[in-house]
Amino acid sequence: MENVGIVCEYNPFHNGHAKQLSAVHAGGGTAVCLMSGNYVQRGEPALMDKWTRAKAAVMSGADLVLELPIIAAISSAEGFAAGAVRVFSALGCIDTLCFGSESGAIDGIMSTAKALLSEAFPAALKDALQEGISFAAARQRALESLGADASLMKKPNDILAVEYCKAILQQGSALQAMALQRGGDYHAASADTENPSASFLRSQGDWQAFMPKEALAVFSEASRYSLQAGERAMLSRLRAMRDEEFEALPYGSEGLWRKLMHACRKERNLEAILQTTKSKRYARTRLMRMLLCAYLGITKEDLARPAPYVRVLAMNAKGQALLRQMRNTSTLSILHTGERPADREYYALETRATDLFALFSQDKEVPAAGAEARGRVFREDG
Repeated sequence: MENVGIVCEYNPFHNGHAKQLSAVHAGGGTAVCLMSGNYVQRGEPALMDKWTRAKAAVMSGADLVLELPIIAAISSAEGFAAGAVRVFSALGCIDTLCFGSESGAIDGIMSTAKALLSEAFPAALKDALQEGISFAAARQRALESLGADASLMKKPNDILAVEYCKAILQQGSALQAMALQRGGDYHAASADTENPSASFLRSQGDWQAFMPKEALAVFSEASRYSLQAGERAMLSRLRAMRDEEFEALPYGSEGLWRKLMHACRKERNLEAILQTTKSKRYARTRLMRMLLCAYLGITKEDLARPAPYVRVLAMNAKGQALLRQMRNTSTLSILHTGERPADREYYALETRATDLFALFSQDKEVPAAGAEARGRVFREDG
């Protein structure tokens, strides 16, 4: 291994993440992490801000942390993976994309990805969707009808692994795919010190047994953020939106935007909006991403647009050396946090998202606006 890319959220960073970084270093690789910023893929604010999480990652073994552009970070699994592969490919010096999966079976993962891209798959999926089942269930049934291994589309890390491989194939990327078997249960509600569930950790106050001491030290001093803390801010935006703004939201096809709009104008809290709108066909995470896009003012056109640049959040000396090389090989602009890009429209979206993230703070005083311009890259000299 040489330069290894890892797509991550580190929400929060834990022992399982440290094991992945150790595996990269054991193979002689430099670990380049492409981390979601202040919002995560399931459509919620991150537990801590992006600068805090990036610092914890570098203190715990990452060499370079870049920010996954927000338009990829809050996309569906397909858009999330495609955006990450596009960034890593554009950097021009990343050799391998390393990801965790429940199966760890890279041949099976790649085979399933190829089946999803086959000419026969769209018709098989259409037939399954006509039965009124969810998209996820229809996708599994379509794969089964084509003789593919649908079991790899049942667990979250395997699903994302398939999407990474699909994106590599679709984009003709030179990235090599590397699957590491992930122990433990991604959604476990109990403790596993070696492979803890991030969902479990977010519900706990004591993290001492579940993460490296370096990350624990960083997180112990950090402010926390939550969806509940910013619920009224979201409701204020949702109740003020016009019909055409709901219609412009991502993921609102088949009239879903209208159903969501009516719920937002009627219900008294986010949970009631979700309960009123969800169905077998529309997953809760899809609705959460729609609500988050509404709050942030992100349209389906915004989400379809490739990010014009990628930001540096944190690095050590090894990462800094690679960054110098990357500036000569990348076809994508690379900016430090705090730098203002030429693309003012995307920067305005980025700045707005960071300012609105502050309203999810659990602190008594809401952080001031303007954090995007004040942000600074963390450098570890050790």
